[in-house]
Amino acid sequence: MDQLRALKVFIRVIDEGSFAAAARALDQAPAVVTRLVAELEEHLGARLIHRTTRRLALTEVGEAYLERARRIVGELEEAAELATSSTTEPRGHLRVLAPPSVAVHQLAKHLPRFHKTYPLVTLELHSPGPVNAVDEGYDITIITARAPLDGDFVARRLARSEVILCAAPEYLSARGRPEHPRDLAAHDALLPPILGLQRGIEFHRGSFGDDEPGGETFTLVPRRPLLATSHIDTNYAAALHGLGVAGLPSFLIEDALLEHALERVLPEWRLYSFTIWAAMPTRKYLPARTRVFLDFLLEIFGGEDRDPWLAAAGCETWPHAPPCAAD
Repeated sequence: MDQLRALKVFIRVIDEGSFAAAARALDQAPAVVTRLVAELEEHLGARLIHRTTRRLALTEVGEAYLERARRIVGELEEAAELATSSTTEPRGHLRVLAPPSVAVHQLAKHLPRFHKTYPLVTLELHSPGPVNAVDEGYDITIITARAPLDGDFVARRLARSEVILCAAPEYLSARGRPEHPRDLAAHDALLPPILGLQRGIEFHRGSFGDDEPGGETFTLVPRRPLLATSHIDTNYAAALHGLGVAGLPSFLIEDALLEHALERVLPEWRLYSFTIWAAMPTRKYLPARTRVFLDFLLEIFGGEDRDPWLAAAGCETWPHAPPCAAD
């Protein structure tokens, strides 16, 4: 039995969630994948996976074995990368986990340039939903978080993104441009349902950092929103088409602000912001393909504790900031 091959197949079965999916990802016959895992279990004298008609589940032994198997395979790949990185350009397969909104509105438009620069690196991008923790099954995990990260991993800040109010210029021309958060009571709101009708939305003006003096705070309890959806792109599309005022992260609406398809509402007031991180499992050596992709992310996002998208659109939150209005 080729134990290293069996280890890689076992890890892929768990990552993909089924033998059939792993076979497709590895371009192997399903029978071969099943046989390799069975031979590995026979070699170890222990069952690693509970097999049912609906799903796979790791046994207690399987969970412990998976952790060590990942480490072994990772270190072998790192050793191979170390031996060849000085004489070859970055190559190989890179697995990235990212929130759907980051993948769609940021990564996708920059990937052609990355591919042109590093044509031998292939990318597998997973975006199943919100990401708030590192997944060791991926080379890089992109996390959005309001609180500082904590854990046994390496993380680099990519940027800070502020959630701002925005609406289509046509909507604001017809309904008026709010000058204070209390004016929003007369507007149609597009809100996620988790916000609730009784929970107030806090607005802050006049202070930005922890070292600055406090400013004005206003709490608005919204009436029932015209549209309540947890699907952020639906809120985005509705705002673009003039349905009402939406609260959206700056990285998502960057193009709309630059093209004046959306206008910032109440530019002197802040809601909240979060940090976008690129995180990796702790490793002694970073493969060249992972290193160049991380460097690429830092290049396109800036790597600073600031919002590059609002800065580019001229919409940064400061007292007396000019609105991002249509020309």
